[in-house]
Amino acid sequence: MRLDDERESSNVEDRRGSDGFPIGGRSIGIGTIALALVAMYFGVDPSVVLNIGQGMSQNAPVEAKPIPQDDPAAKFVAKVLGSTEDTWGKIFQNSGHEYPAPKLVLFSGQTPTACGSGQAAMGPFYCPGDQKVYIDLSFYQEMKDRFHAPGDFAQAYVIAHEVGHHIQNLMGTSDKVQQARQSARSEAQANQYSVMLELQADCYAGVWAHHADGTNRILEAGDVEEAMTAAAAIGDDALQKQAQGYAVPDSFTHGTSQQRMRWFNQGLSTGDVNKCNTFNVASL
Repeated sequence: MRLDDERESSNVEDRRGSDGFPIGGRSIGIGTIALALVAMYFGVDPSVVLNIGQGMSQNAPVEAKPIPQDDPAAKFVAKVLGSTEDTWGKIFQNSGHEYPAPKLVLFSGQTPTACGSGQAAMGPFYCPGDQKVYIDLSFYQEMKDRFHAPGDFAQAYVIAHEVGHHIQNLMGTSDKVQQARQSARSEAQANQYSVMLELQADCYAGVWAHHADGTNRILEAGDVEEAMTAAAAIGDDALQKQAQGYAVPDSFTHGTSQQRMRWFNQGLSTGDVNKCNTFNVASL
């Protein structure tokens, strides 16, 4: 992946090495529920997220530092985020709108968020309450060791997917999905709405890659295969089979390996946001 010509985003908060969780009363909101879904996805008991989330303050002050200039991992994240900002900024501008870019928070272990307590075990996540993407960079090592999905473009895909959730939040899609989930007739139907949301975020990640490569030729040989490997490794069916030896389709919340690869490729091949409507297709 070629990032030499990409600028570093200024929207990166480095909280690594910070700790402490100021207490403030707060009810469980949509963001906390979303975190619980992420927790279940990565094998974390969602009750941990919900219980801690009730005691977190949305406006709790947290120490944030500029990223060190001698930290290649942090600089990589900043460049990928900068690339997403440039891509989505142009897409929004072409439709007559301004793109309010999200912040990206680097943390280690755990950190307070507007959605409750962010924990490394959840993997990367987006919090609509504060419009921030959160990532503990140790997840990239887990991608390599546990999911067998190494590579810089696979890492970039993870960030682009979470930025995709930011796009959904700006467009009001996330709120509509949450309302649909609440009125669903069954847990399986509610889960299906979550799958549609996640697959659309995969498609948006592909849209970013399409435009970023068209502008600055960021892709190198093998990069697309890296992203496809990552998408396949974190499909619900693959994760469940790895954890328990079998898959339960009604419990899927992110989509199968094949679905995740398909929708990422849909965005990558077309570069068209309108081709990412996972909510109005005959088959995912």
